[in-house]
Amino acid sequence: MKKRISAVFLTAVLTAALLAGCKQNVGSPEDNAVMDDQENTEGDTEETEHVLGFSCSDLSNPFYTVLEEALKSSLEEEGIRLIVQDARSDVDTQIQQVDELIQQNVEAVFLCPAEWEKITPALEALNDAGIPVINLDTEVKETDLVKAFIGSDNRNAGYVCGEDLVSRMPEGGRIIIIENSGINSINERITGFEEAILDGGFEVVCRIDAGSVNIGDTLRTLLEEEQINAVMCGNDVMALQVLEVLEEAADKEILVYSVDGSPDTKSALLDPDSPMTGIGAQSPITLGKTAAKTAVAILNRDRYEKETYVETFFINRENVDMYGTDGWQ
Repeated sequence: MKKRISAVFLTAVLTAALLAGCKQNVGSPEDNAVMDDQENTEGDTEETEHVLGFSCSDLSNPFYTVLEEALKSSLEEEGIRLIVQDARSDVDTQIQQVDELIQQNVEAVFLCPAEWEKITPALEALNDAGIPVINLDTEVKETDLVKAFIGSDNRNAGYVCGEDLVSRMPEGGRIIIIENSGINSINERITGFEEAILDGGFEVVCRIDAGSVNIGDTLRTLLEEEQINAVMCGNDVMALQVLEVLEEAADKEILVYSVDGSPDTKSALLDPDSPMTGIGAQSPITLGKTAAKTAVAILNRDRYEKETYVETFFINRENVDMYGTDGWQ
């Protein structure tokens, strides 16, 4: 009888030991493989920082500096970091910089092209990498390679300058046009300007391509040889060079028009002795903010506008005070 009790007791002890060995801590991480998976899952759900790229044609142009600031601050409000590249007006440099952005695994690229057609290889590389492109300010030629375009109504900006010139010179006159054939936004401005003066009796004495010749030297030569009534400039950077030459020549009779609306050209409008006459104004601040909203929509797979054209308007001596001269509108 004692042997039987001892055997039963021994069996019970062994069973308890085996059970204890199989499951020492019920429900603990080391005892539950599923918990390890949950820990890994929790690590995976941490928010990943979004990083976007901005490839700018030329940050020495104040317009693009202000656009960059508006874009960057708007993205920072959304917790998005922006990597900025400055091509310094060299399209080959820009193509290389876009490749660097691809290597940095950015999720989207804002692009202001240094040249609207020659930038195509960079667009193709971004497309192959599956990185969406948000084209800013100057529209690229291959528009099917971009997700969205945000720019100013450049044709209207040029048109309002032409309208004002016609009103001031109803009999027509002799004009110089300063352009840049590689920058499509400037092409649009000049197109709008020429549409406005088409039947006004104006003669285009010379077209100066700022992308290939020196504006100042060419203009000085023309002023010595030709009678000029007005100069239309594709942007404010060009206009400031024209104003400098005219100041040297002490010529206050020539009318100068431009597109942008920088503090410098608006300040020139306040000077009664300046040839600066009118500006087709745009807002780099609005462009930057709109571009940021579009990028966020693309990242979130929300709806967005494929093309956005921001309003442009005319600034002259009569209304410049309304817009101010200490910053961009």
